[in-house]
Amino acid sequence: MPPDPGPKTMFERACSSSSLEPSLLDECPASPETLLGRVRAAELEQRGRLWYGRGRWYDFIWLIYSAFFIIDPLERHRLTAWIEFGFAYAIFLAIYAGLVLSSSRRVQYFLLMALGILGIVYYPYNGGACGIFIYVSALVPFVSESILLCVSTFIASAVVMMAEGIHFHYSAWSWGICAFFAIAVGAGNLVAAQRMRANRSLNLAHEQIAHLAKLAERERIARDLHDVLGHTLSVVVLKAELAGKIMDRDPHRARIEIGEVEQIARAALGEVREAISGYRANGLAAEIARAQKALDAAGVTLECGAKPPQLAPAEETVLSLIVREAVTNIVRHAHASHCRLEFAANGSRTALIVEDDGRGGIRQEGNGLRGMRERVESLGGHLSIDSSQGDSSRGTRLVVELPAKALPEATVAAPVPVPQASGQLS
Repeated sequence: MPPDPGPKTMFERACSSSSLEPSLLDECPASPETLLGRVRAAELEQRGRLWYGRGRWYDFIWLIYSAFFIIDPLERHRLTAWIEFGFAYAIFLAIYAGLVLSSSRRVQYFLLMALGILGIVYYPYNGGACGIFIYVSALVPFVSESILLCVSTFIASAVVMMAEGIHFHYSAWSWGICAFFAIAVGAGNLVAAQRMRANRSLNLAHEQIAHLAKLAERERIARDLHDVLGHTLSVVVLKAELAGKIMDRDPHRARIEIGEVEQIARAALGEVREAISGYRANGLAAEIARAQKALDAAGVTLECGAKPPQLAPAEETVLSLIVREAVTNIVRHAHASHCRLEFAANGSRTALIVEDDGRGGIRQEGNGLRGMRERVESLGGHLSIDSSQGDSSRGTRLVVELPAKALPEATVAAPVPVPQASGQLS
């Protein structure tokens, strides 16, 4: 494990700054309970792997460039020059340490202004103190995200150095070089700081995508397990009940039913494994055959009006699962005696209609119906339900419509009028 990073440095906070910051003077907290806070922590951890091995005071290595401040006192050989230098350099070190170690954005802005004022005051007494303006330009990109503020600071630093250099008769070469480095170093750090923030935003996007992918996979497995186990267990219960009823008067048929229960249970194990690894249906034709067996065991007559059309794998898988869930609901809840399954297509859409003559009366969507709707809507389709309570002659009618653009163009069936559902429940 990396060592404890201790207080966040100014450069670390630059990595974790956010474009969501409402104001330049806001504190910009990074709570670990929020996604933004977690990404900031990850950015700091990544930075820690690079820097903490070198020491938590790594940011102070840039003080090496303050050595230029001592050149003027060495050349002047005057005690007052050394007193001025000692006093100014002590203030400079205090301001720099505050900038590096402070956790308050407001304090950082205040210290940057103080550093600029120190440069304005001390530069007339020490030509080498023009480096203070370079420090201001170098540090401001890590404090503020505002490109306008940063560029304005670079220009202001150069203009102040030029004005004071001309007024106090410094060599144009000396203040010109410092002005150039103030702009160049500031621009370089601005690019680096913006790149750090862009990388952090990219990490945020990646984490969000990964989080959503995990949620989508969990929901897919939950839907598939519900459809697979709900259908299979319903058939197992029906056949087990049938075997128990006929055990005394027809032992041979009872053994056949028990054997089918075993086969269904074994098939269910494989389907559960497929659901966990990524479910793919065997096709609509196979699913209709399963539906026929399940409905026969429940004493429900199945009428299939047309052969299923040729569909892309994703659409065929969704419709297969919807047929399975619809048949399971009919067997378990509808108390129906007749079920009709119909496919229809025209130039703009393909439809699946499943209706029964059961009791109807669906008041709210459960997990199964909700899973149906999510699957259909993920393909840009629409699911509608007409289930009038108390009208036993109508039962429940389910219509699934998928856009024709999802189908291979060469396999779209001939135009057939698509029946419309009334009394839809959204």
